[in-house]
Amino acid sequence: MLQETIRRILPADDRAKKACQKHWDNIAKPLRSLGRLEEYVVQLAGIGRTERVALGKKALVIMCADNGVVEEGVTQSGQEVTAIVAENFLDVKSCAAIMCKDTGTDIFPIDIGMAVDTPRVEKRKVAYGTKNLAKEPAMTREEAVRAIETGIQLAGELKEKGYGILATGEMGIGNTTTSSALVSALLDIPPEQVTGRGAGLSTEGLRRKVDVIRRGIALHKPNPKDPVDVLSKVGGFDIAGLTGVFLGGAANRIPVVMDGFISAAAALLAVRLCPAASDYILASHVSKEPAGTLLLDVLEKKPALTCDMCLGEGTGAVAVFPLLEMGLHIYHDMSTFDETDIETYVPLD
Repeated sequence: MLQETIRRILPADDRAKKACQKHWDNIAKPLRSLGRLEEYVVQLAGIGRTERVALGKKALVIMCADNGVVEEGVTQSGQEVTAIVAENFLDVKSCAAIMCKDTGTDIFPIDIGMAVDTPRVEKRKVAYGTKNLAKEPAMTREEAVRAIETGIQLAGELKEKGYGILATGEMGIGNTTTSSALVSALLDIPPEQVTGRGAGLSTEGLRRKVDVIRRGIALHKPNPKDPVDVLSKVGGFDIAGLTGVFLGGAANRIPVVMDGFISAAAALLAVRLCPAASDYILASHVSKEPAGTLLLDVLEKKPALTCDMCLGEGTGAVAVFPLLEMGLHIYHDMSTFDETDIETYVPLD
């Protein structure tokens, strides 16, 4: 399924993007004055292959998984928190769930690799958590591919149910460690440059976290030219599942909104597997994590929000939905120069 999905991904439609931009330039306001809002609508036009842009139903996909590396003391809280928060998504008791309610977004927490079973969270479990990357590969290559394909399949199912845009989120204690390890290995950057305090580590805890990542990379020697190898050795099931959502969204020609650091790490994997997938990825915000800006630069993405957010769960991705909708309302409903008898603005040298 993975290779077939990659073959289905085509670049966005330039004709539709140009037609969309032409309409923006005919709207009775200073040219390009809405900045990123205009750019997002143009990107949506290219994705949907029409200048008649619409979002449709909105969904937040939250991949939930546990990480064996927590054994190394790299987190402030225990693994049991993953399952508790996953249940809270369904009770509208988490930040992401409350934001989804406010924005009319349907929320889909997915157990792709939690250490325990929960009765209400949709179960698509590849395994009961990853192994400890400081001692052995986090997962097998086959498990990594299966987790990516789980995300691909989910994106296709949501498209069939009428969802027109997906936001990405994750929940898993220890996943800033796996994301930092993955980014360090893929970009060949020292771990200390891409590793942050996560949910609130002390300075000593941060040093331990960096050391664990360094040791894991040295032990397994992940190949940066082989994204699946990097994922399987130092990644997590949540990251793998989100990688699949990005690829599945692209294959099904629906936009996928990238959240923060962990989501961006998955986006990087997706783009390394299929560069054309980048056309279907929208950035939402700049994560406060050390590698937040770095990943946006590497992915050549411009965020809409700078809020010093680093919560994860898809909170930044959902926060950008109202901006997209405002941009679309202006695009469709505002008068043109011809309709208002105002002389059309033209670009100046």
